[in-house]
Amino acid sequence: MGIKGLNRLIADNVPSAIKSAEMKTFFGRKVAIDASMCLYQYLIAVRQSDGSQLTNEEGQTTSHLSGFFYRTIRMVENGLKPMYVFDGKPPELKAHELTKRTERKKAAEAEIEKIKETASAEELSKFQRRTVRATREQNEEVKELLKLMGIPYVEAPCEAEAQCAELASAGKVYAAASEDMDTLCYGPPYLLRHLTYAESRKIPIDEVAAGTVVEGLELTRESFIDLCILLGCDYCETIKGIGPVNALKLIKEHGSIEKILQVMEENPTKYAKNVVPEGWLYKEARQLFLKPEVIDGSTIDLKWNQPDLEGLIKFMCEKNGFSEERIKNGAAKLSKGAKSGVQGRLDSFFKVKAGSATKSPAVKKAAASSKVTKTKVKTSFRKGKR
Repeated sequence: MGIKGLNRLIADNVPSAIKSAEMKTFFGRKVAIDASMCLYQYLIAVRQSDGSQLTNEEGQTTSHLSGFFYRTIRMVENGLKPMYVFDGKPPELKAHELTKRTERKKAAEAEIEKIKETASAEELSKFQRRTVRATREQNEEVKELLKLMGIPYVEAPCEAEAQCAELASAGKVYAAASEDMDTLCYGPPYLLRHLTYAESRKIPIDEVAAGTVVEGLELTRESFIDLCILLGCDYCETIKGIGPVNALKLIKEHGSIEKILQVMEENPTKYAKNVVPEGWLYKEARQLFLKPEVIDGSTIDLKWNQPDLEGLIKFMCEKNGFSEERIKNGAAKLSKGAKSGVQGRLDSFFKVKAGSATKSPAVKKAAASSKVTKTKVKTSFRKGKR
């Protein structure tokens, strides 16, 4: 679900941490994408004109396959090297959130039964989307499709966004891509949002610099994570009555949740309206962010291959009813992208030592000749400093 209100807090307090740009701006970048979030997103968003999901002749849903195929191709056409990370087993602390999602699904299904005879197609579609859940079979179908496309993927031992952040911190990719703001808690150098949105929506990609966020909010990584827990994460409840503005104020004043709880206990009248959840598991949530279960990024090799045209036609066209001409055209674009490799970027040729404000003469000369002004990259969230 992401951290509630965090995006607004960053925009209001550290606007320099978020840069909006077109997809082509990220040419030459390798990006780790939260596949599990994409799967849900495409099942919700990729629809026919009447609002129903895409299906093959047997009535099996194919919206997810369409989303992964065409939106991945769009990235490749813009010079990106996308790879995907799939969720593993959810942490035990997330069980309550998963239970709530199941309850919401059941409530939506019950509402559909009540209104299906009288509701408009639009009203029905709204509730139908709330019942969408990705199946294990759909996960496996996407993995098969990615193999045929020549796009690498990783199966995370636990949370996909944590593994995306680990790959970025290890330097295997430039950024983690997800719509969940809680990805910032895992410490990637950069988070990309809206990367997988449909081109028709014309929404620019937001690049969020994690180190700049923490520094701009005048927090440490630990106090930033505590802020996110106060705002509301998937792992535990929040203190009733504390909104984003007050959460930031309390964290900046007291530094940690423990000290905030102590102040609340010492001033019961002042904080009478703020109810702390019984048996609050904020410490456990903090540890999940600080020490997530991930595969060491340095041990993972990512390789982009040529697409398997014959396999794609068999899987996408013969089995799932996609247009052969469109699949061939897509495969040609993937092949071209695989052959071109990752284009060199000026900023990849020079490294600025963390903490040094002075650029080398070589960097100054290159920047002047290309009329490029470089912004020093904060490295406080890179591997080894997380």
